[in-house]
Amino acid sequence: MTSALRTLRLPLLGLVVLAVVVTGLVLVLDRGGEKTVTARFTSAAQLYEGSDVRILGVPVGRITSVTPDGTDVVVTMEYDEDVDVPADAKAVIISPSVVGDRYVQLTPAYTGGATMKSGAEIGTDRTAVPLELDQVYQSLDDLTVALGPDGANSDGALSDLLVQTARNFGGQGASFRQTLSDFADLTTTLDDNSDDLFSASSELQQFLETLADNDTTVRRFNSSLADVSTMLAGERTDLAKALSQLATALGHVRRFVQQNSDGLSTDIKGLNRVAKVLVKQRAALDETLGTAPLALNNLYLTYNPQAGTLDTNANLAMLGDQIQTDPALVLCTVAESVDDTGGLCDALKGVLPRPGALAALRGKKQQASASDVLSDATLGGLVEVQQ
Repeated sequence: MTSALRTLRLPLLGLVVLAVVVTGLVLVLDRGGEKTVTARFTSAAQLYEGSDVRILGVPVGRITSVTPDGTDVVVTMEYDEDVDVPADAKAVIISPSVVGDRYVQLTPAYTGGATMKSGAEIGTDRTAVPLELDQVYQSLDDLTVALGPDGANSDGALSDLLVQTARNFGGQGASFRQTLSDFADLTTTLDDNSDDLFSASSELQQFLETLADNDTTVRRFNSSLADVSTMLAGERTDLAKALSQLATALGHVRRFVQQNSDGLSTDIKGLNRVAKVLVKQRAALDETLGTAPLALNNLYLTYNPQAGTLDTNANLAMLGDQIQTDPALVLCTVAESVDDTGGLCDALKGVLPRPGALAALRGKKQQASASDVLSDATLGGLVEVQQ
């Protein structure tokens, strides 16, 4: 019986070992690939091989080695290759409690962009370590020594400060309490109006940026303003006299207006009517202003200073020659002053003799003798005659 049990135990033990090996292989295969990152810290107290590597507090890997290197400590980490980490991520040692294991946190979490490659190194400029408890104690001790009898209070200055402060605040507890209460109300008011405050700050920033962008112009303006101020300072006596005289003149004007208010009112009303007439007749006024210089020039040319008369030349002989040469041209010149469409001129050309008809008639009259009888069957070219 005993030998049979021993014979049965050996196969069972082999099956157990085989199951353990298969389970380990499955875990290794499921684990997948990993990325390796090296970080340099100024210290790595309570950080050990196997400590967690986390992102947002969630474990994503582990520390594989912690090695001193000069004044730094080189920490090698591995994390799952499926986890994306920003290329410029930082490594921070987190201490969850005063005593206990610490872990490295990669921050910030990935939101997009380039990712950290396997084998990357994070320098000391992108790493941070927690403040140690002994450092806090040492800082408190240094402060105590600095304020003690061997430091700032070596001549009793700190004691005098405390005594004088006690005297100043003696009996002022209620006022001090009210000050704190008012300050709390102030902070509450600022918090309730934080949006307006930030908006005002933003607008002030934009204004300052505008001034900075126009620095040259602002400096030139300030320089010009300084020059004006200097000039006014140099002329302040004359300026004071001018202002005094202006005040006197304004006083006279005010008295004149008060004494002649009725007459000024009537004159202003009359001026208003004249202005309205000028507005209504602005076309005629424009024509008058356009022709008046020519009329005055003609009047100047017609004045005979020797005889004291206005001499004119009607040029009737030339007009007669023009009428005999082309009567339609003379009449069209007159007609265009009242009809600029040309219709009246066309009508006159249709009924008047053709150009040169009257001149030909005049030439025949000059060639005939006194006893000759004028005979013109064409009536001066008005009708056509069959030859």
